[in-house]
Amino acid sequence: MAPDSNPDARPEFLAEENRRLRRAVDELTILNDLAREISGSSSSQDIMGAIIHRSLRAVRAEQGVITLVDEKASQPMKTLVRTMVTSVQGQPFHLDQCILGWMHINKKPLLVNDPENDVRFRGVDWDESTQTLLAVPLLAKSRLIGVLSVYNKKGGGGFSDEDQRLLAILATQSAQVVENARLYEEEQALLRMREEIRVASEIQHRLLPKVSPDLPGYQVAGISIPAQDVGGDYFDFLLLDENRMAFCLGDVSGKGLPAALLMANLQATIRGLTLSTLTPCQCLERANTLLFQSTDPEKFATLFYGVLDIENHRLSYCSAGHERPFHRTRGQMLHRLEAGGLILSFLEECAYEEAHVPLQPGDTMVVFSDGITDAANERDEPYTEERLATLIANSSEESAEELVEKIVADVGKHTGDHPQFDDMTLVVIKRR
Repeated sequence: MAPDSNPDARPEFLAEENRRLRRAVDELTILNDLAREISGSSSSQDIMGAIIHRSLRAVRAEQGVITLVDEKASQPMKTLVRTMVTSVQGQPFHLDQCILGWMHINKKPLLVNDPENDVRFRGVDWDESTQTLLAVPLLAKSRLIGVLSVYNKKGGGGFSDEDQRLLAILATQSAQVVENARLYEEEQALLRMREEIRVASEIQHRLLPKVSPDLPGYQVAGISIPAQDVGGDYFDFLLLDENRMAFCLGDVSGKGLPAALLMANLQATIRGLTLSTLTPCQCLERANTLLFQSTDPEKFATLFYGVLDIENHRLSYCSAGHERPFHRTRGQMLHRLEAGGLILSFLEECAYEEAHVPLQPGDTMVVFSDGITDAANERDEPYTEERLATLIANSSEESAEELVEKIVADVGKHTGDHPQFDDMTLVVIKRR
């Protein structure tokens, strides 16, 4: 029978219609207020806080949580961001991993008014303060980016289907805004990181020698090519007096900014010790102790340190676990410089051996990092020390600068378009 043909039913019908209209107006007001509040903010935390506040008022819940996840990651349910708002005193609720897993599979609202007896979550150890739970997915372009959940209906009782429908609408209207804000923040963080790396690269470049020293009777050249914007290799030339020059080539473990920071620490340490009247082995012994005391156990460095006496034409050197440099005599005989000890920062106290090499006219010293010999082509074949030795042996006429360029070009010829994996550093000293 139609409502207006039954006088007794008409008042109930009108009352129900009025309730529906008021509920629709309330929902539109909530959505309008939320849209106005989050449209003026670019902060994902502020946006999520506003969403939770409106959700708590809309469904009259005690506490709300938004958990953002990355469905594309290797651990898709790993929490990226968690924002919580509560209107009561008590411990914050944590969305259980099984709930996140359920949402990852189903991507639809979840209403739990009797957690202990819900057959979907048998065996789950619920927190005793969790009386009721309503969770809805945050979907951006059909991809799960997070979960909006509310706990414990105020005044007792459970959440209704109307609560579920309203919370789902709020999540639908908010998900893309949250995702856009999060992506914007990630983009800004990436831009800041790139700028920091650019500045770090400039600083590191300034730490390297700007020009090669002009030594009577000698040619000196060096180059360092980082695999990334910043690297862990370095070389240095330090004039001690008019007849002596200290030089070194170091290779710090790791790559990128951590290696660059440790490299700067090592360079400052060596420069400070070089100003003292220390022999090469004493310099490395003290550098080893200082580095051990100021770095993590897994950090270390290799270093070749030498002092060139241009008056007596003699090289005094010591190596801390570094690749053995090549000494090519005028007669094209190749020798390796062996003296030294362990890598720096492996043990707090370590003794190092020092050796001395006379330099005849035409002799050439080539010090290099393992980024040269380990440089690989697309077939993963390394450049090798043997190929470097052959090139050095057959390069008696080149100047120190020309030999550096020749070695770098030959390594590039070997690797082709294969990306550089490690920092490459060279120092060449030649007696005219």
